[in-house]
Amino acid sequence: MYVGTLSFDLLLGDVRSLKEKRSVVKPIVAELQRKFAVSVAEVSGQNLHRRVEIGVAMVSGDSGHLSDVLDRCERLVAARPEVELLSVRRRLHTDED
Repeated sequence: MYVGTLSFDLLLGDVRSLKEKRSVVKPIVAELQRKFAVSVAEVSGQNLHRRVEIGVAMVSGDSGHLSDVLDRCERLVAARPEVELLSVRRRLHTDED
């Protein structure tokens, strides 16, 4: 069994309120869940207007498939014009860790 996680640190564009922030973050979270069947959540920066950390997690029996899906998730977030991807942290775990 393999478990992979991604942590995205994002800077949001012209966002002036938490309500505007939700209108940017919510579609990203929903698209990741819908396209890739991964678990996704806003994990940090909930009270900041222009910063957000989004966490993604996936479990797979094949490390190659897991890496491929995480790569596609990263490309999707990086391609979003309304956010600037500041950093991505990736971790892979096995059941032997």
